[in-house]
Amino acid sequence: MPFVTVGQENSAPIELYYEDHGAGRPVVLIHGFPLSGRAWERQERALLAAGRRVVTYDRRGFGRSSQPATGYDYDTFAADLDKLLTALDLQDVDLAGHSMGAGEVARYLGTFGSGRVRRAAIISGVTPYLLKTPETRQGVPQEVFDQIAAALTADRAAYFTEWNKNFFNLDVTLGSRISAEAVQDAWNQAVGASPVGTIACVATWHTDFRTDLSKIDVPVLILHGTEDRALPIEACGPRSAELIPSNEYVAIEGAGHGLCWTHADDVNAQLLRFFAG
Repeated sequence: MPFVTVGQENSAPIELYYEDHGAGRPVVLIHGFPLSGRAWERQERALLAAGRRVVTYDRRGFGRSSQPATGYDYDTFAADLDKLLTALDLQDVDLAGHSMGAGEVARYLGTFGSGRVRRAAIISGVTPYLLKTPETRQGVPQEVFDQIAAALTADRAAYFTEWNKNFFNLDVTLGSRISAEAVQDAWNQAVGASPVGTIACVATWHTDFRTDLSKIDVPVLILHGTEDRALPIEACGPRSAELIPSNEYVAIEGAGHGLCWTHADDVNAQLLRFFAG
């Protein structure tokens, strides 16, 4: 299996698992919490069919990557992405990040610049600044993040069952847009992730990406579901669009947070169109 070494913890290397398929201009897909690169299954198929080279990887702590006890912050996540792009020597790349993955897109471009990147997509992203403050009144109160971290600490397995209900809007989509088996697979990915990492990631969700977004100098597609129960659309999609100099904002009607699965046709059509530009 292919891995890139991005660091060291005590006696063991910290390695990112990645997959690299197809030919043509590369697309790098960055998954959301608490999943892995496998979450892009439906997008990968469409991009490969369109003649693209597709690279997916598992964030540290998730999937088949190493599960260190450190490095769960966006400076480290962006540095991990940079090491992957450098190791594979990818140029003229299109980046797409879902949920937490949008943070890697923003922090990478804000820190390392766009020398390797042609276009980018933010899909139901955690950007620009999720914490509710006097100047970000649409955001999420701190106590909500505290409650999530406490629930994960108490019983991660039980919490992820509840998490999936709102991640996929199962009261609306189960049996029509997503199967019980696909939900089970998402739960399996979640509980297989690092116990330390899944809890530590919660605090990263209210990282302030506003300065990063203002530095982005490539075109960005912003997609957000109108029925997102995890990252409220009014705090995220339109607010990111206000800060990115060159962007196209599209609201996916009726979609929840797990739109890469439940509304894959809509997401794929937008990605293929935008990345063909």
